[in-house]
Amino acid sequence: MEKFLPLFPLNLVVFPMEELNLHIFEPRYRQLINESLDNGTTFGIPTFLDGKLPGFGTEVKVMSLSKRYDDGRLDIKTLGVRVFRIIDFQNPVALKMYSGGVVAMLPEAEKYPFVMPGLLERVNRLYELLEEENKFDIEKMQPYSYQIAHKIGLSVEEEYSLLKMPTENERQAFLIQHLERIIPMLQDVERTKDRIRMNGHFKNLDPLNF
Repeated sequence: MEKFLPLFPLNLVVFPMEELNLHIFEPRYRQLINESLDNGTTFGIPTFLDGKLPGFGTEVKVMSLSKRYDDGRLDIKTLGVRVFRIIDFQNPVALKMYSGGVVAMLPEAEKYPFVMPGLLERVNRLYELLEEENKFDIEKMQPYSYQIAHKIGLSVEEEYSLLKMPTENERQAFLIQHLERIIPMLQDVERTKDRIRMNGHFKNLDPLNF
């Protein structure tokens, strides 16, 4: 399905069913958001990488207006809807200050709760090493890959690669590979920290036999 969307490029990745708070201050985006509030319409946040728009983003809807400032700035709460690919980009849209374009909407993300055991095990191990509480909810009606993507050390480029993947199986397999790389690095850090902690302590050393 194709549709026209006003576009608000950002140097980040928004995932479907993700909540995102935005502070709107540029005049062109104040115009975009005010129109969205007035008309109840959605807009798109395409990811901006290395000075260009590579093409994919997420349609979002405004859930609420948190604050409107005297100078026109806005604080809004938004929710990701679904992924799109830009077909025709216009900057700016005719008679508007903001950009927009025709986009192709990708199939909606699977909402059923499913987690590969290998992924769950590695996320648990990561959070043990970080000494942080693992608060992810495997029963939440949001793909687990999207739920954890911002919180396991992915770069923006890696998050963008994840956004383009069409199935939850592909995304979870990608995240397993990522965790396979970074967990050993964290384990090495922990071993180094243990060695540092021992420095200066009295040591009970076994005698050497020559």
